[in-house]
Amino acid sequence: MAMSLSPELTLYAQILFTVLFFALTGSVHALLRGIFGRAAAGKAEAAPGLTARLLLPMSLLAAILLTKLAVLRNTLPLGTRFFRIYDAAFVFVVIFLIVRLLESLVLSRYEKKGKPYPLPRVLHGFILIVVYIAVVLALLREFLGFNIGPLLAGSAILTAVLGLALQGVLGNIFSGMSLHYTRSFSRGDWVKVGETEGQVVDTNWRETRLRDRASNIVVIPNTIVASQTITNFSLPDRPSAVVLPIKVDVLAPPAVVVDLLIEAAKEAPDVLADPAPTSYILNYDEFGVTYLLKFWITDYGRRPDITGEVGRLVWHKLRRRGVEIPVPLESKVKGVLRALQPSEDRAAETAAEHERNFQDFSKSSFLNIQDGDKAGQSVLSESEVRDIAARSERVRFGAREVLFRQGETGDVCYVVARGKVRGEIVYEDGGKTTTTSFEVGRGGIVGEMSLFTGLPRTATVVVDEEAELLEIRAEALASLLARSPALAEAMAEVVAARNRANSETLRKIKDLAARDIEASSDKKTVLEYLKKLVHLFRR
Repeated sequence: MAMSLSPELTLYAQILFTVLFFALTGSVHALLRGIFGRAAAGKAEAAPGLTARLLLPMSLLAAILLTKLAVLRNTLPLGTRFFRIYDAAFVFVVIFLIVRLLESLVLSRYEKKGKPYPLPRVLHGFILIVVYIAVVLALLREFLGFNIGPLLAGSAILTAVLGLALQGVLGNIFSGMSLHYTRSFSRGDWVKVGETEGQVVDTNWRETRLRDRASNIVVIPNTIVASQTITNFSLPDRPSAVVLPIKVDVLAPPAVVVDLLIEAAKEAPDVLADPAPTSYILNYDEFGVTYLLKFWITDYGRRPDITGEVGRLVWHKLRRRGVEIPVPLESKVKGVLRALQPSEDRAAETAAEHERNFQDFSKSSFLNIQDGDKAGQSVLSESEVRDIAARSERVRFGAREVLFRQGETGDVCYVVARGKVRGEIVYEDGGKTTTTSFEVGRGGIVGEMSLFTGLPRTATVVVDEEAELLEIRAEALASLLARSPALAEAMAEVVAARNRANSETLRKIKDLAARDIEASSDKKTVLEYLKKLVHLFRR
């Protein structure tokens, strides 16, 4: 039977017992963590996560079970009411353990499936707090005889006071719950809240955090987020449309401009092929015509980079086709002054450009003999090289622009004056589709077989880095051959020899017919094609 102590000593004993209880709980927690940690080594990560959630209620339950021993209660003079508190705590811990177990099983199930938990974190925590408060109030009434009626009545006044004092905090909490419940956005989404745009890093009971394009963390209270217009660029699915306005000269044919804009968007590597890019006229004004180029991307975080890449490709394509982009008055004046300069100066500039083209042609492999004693020498004389150089146009291409695609027809070839292009050939080999790549640097030539023989393009060629190319059109070649008829036979011999050397590879390309390959390898057939070319462009 327990001895009797004075009220002061009884209070001290109760405090000491409570301290020892929590010390025992901590020791049991550390022991269980070590046991489960060793048992979970080498197993799936879900198991340590489940046991970690149950360690606290299990530790409390193990320690509180000791307080229910009859010998302990009969020996220690702590009072019946004191142990009633531990009886209430025992019931609370059992309920706490059951709730934690169910919660852990549900969470583990979603983790194994790789799916997000459907209940928002803020709402999930709020529900648990309400449940635990309700359990505590019920235990106070049943085990300790507390009349919770006045407590609930007085809480109305306390709630009003706290509501006024914590109006901003409570507003953030309920706004956060609303945002989570409606699923306005999720972590990782790109959103625009008011005028702030960024990627959602985290959202909690008080605030939403965005990482803007400058990698700064922008903290926005939930009340402000809930009151602003929210644009989620990641919903309803990841592809987002980007609209790029482009103003061009009013004299440019709309069909040409639209085709060039769509072609530029298709060549950008991060633009989706489906949905396909589109373009249309937006409006007219005194400065020109504004077109809208619309395309879709999946990585909205890289929208400025992708838009810049598309804009760069648009500039190159419009520039080559002579489509003017409205420029400031100062640039217009400079253009007029350049046009009004003396004819001698313009002639000197033209001569310098032709000389530059000639030097690049002289260093290229254009119509070089491949075999024999004259291997590496050109079939063209210096005057003929100067003639073709004067009739060629130096054009600038941006990186990733497509010169031509395999299977297309073509009446132009290119000599690489600066930069580098990359080619890709798709062919059938042993019933399997095989792809081979090649690079052509300064002095190389691409597309000549289609120009000289009329064959479809045998490769897809893309500009690998910004390049200057000498563009030789069929009309320029025909003009040269018309003045030098003997050159056609020498040219036919070189072209036929090249095709004979590559005939085995050409036969694997499904875009080429066998008879066309044989014809392109025959000198007489190539010569006939060149003569038809001359006749076609004869004025």
